[in-house]
Amino acid sequence: MNRRDFVAAAASSGLVAPAAAASASRSVFALRYLRLRNGHADQMRRTSDFLEKGLLPAAQRAGVGPLGFFTGVIASGSPFVLVLASFPSLAAFDNWLQKQSTDDEFRKAFEGFYAGSEPPFVRMEASLLRAFGSMPAVEVPPSDSKRASRIFELRTYESPTGATLQRKIKMFDDAEISIFRRCGLLPVFFGETLVGPNMPNLTYMVAFDDMAAREKAWNAFRVDPEWVKLRSRPDLADAEIVSNISNAILRPLPFSPIR
Repeated sequence: MNRRDFVAAAASSGLVAPAAAASASRSVFALRYLRLRNGHADQMRRTSDFLEKGLLPAAQRAGVGPLGFFTGVIASGSPFVLVLASFPSLAAFDNWLQKQSTDDEFRKAFEGFYAGSEPPFVRMEASLLRAFGSMPAVEVPPSDSKRASRIFELRTYESPTGATLQRKIKMFDDAEISIFRRCGLLPVFFGETLVGPNMPNLTYMVAFDDMAAREKAWNAFRVDPEWVKLRSRPDLADAEIVSNISNAILRPLPFSPIR
């Protein structure tokens, strides 16, 4: 199935809202979890080494990015490594998959990653997301070599139906993301899941200087007058448009461009 057929099929099945599917200006995000065995430090070492010396350089040669590489601090399913890769379109995502097979350096690193009697990870899980209209690309938090790495929070909101999910997305687009910014939550990306588990859902990532800054920002958000007014609307109540929320606290690996 080519890219155009994929989008058409997704739209006809109710996975993609027709108006949003027509937008060509929103980035596509790939989230990939590499689940590791608890207590097996060698799996973390091998995985980190491959990502740093194999995947990251190959992605940069292909013009893929921004990219982020994270581990769980407080997260279900730990230990794992989470890879975030951003593409300007589904065509660019497909192009990256094709380039992997013709990049000799990447293929060598890939083969070394899987060499040996023990597998480098337990299992792999992946999702493909499309950016929100109000935040059409990853926003990389400003950083430099002297700055300590931030912590990141990844949150997924499941919704009862595609229609209620679109209401929650509109809520973020119209007001909630701007409230986040005002209260000290630093947005990294917001995306609607096109392919992945527990659909329909959306996933977003925000950054904080540290755990104390996270607590301060969320406390400010909860009492923000605009947010209090927004959430009081019956049509936007969580009970109406959100069926489950999951979150994870993440820390970037030392080589992660997003930190």
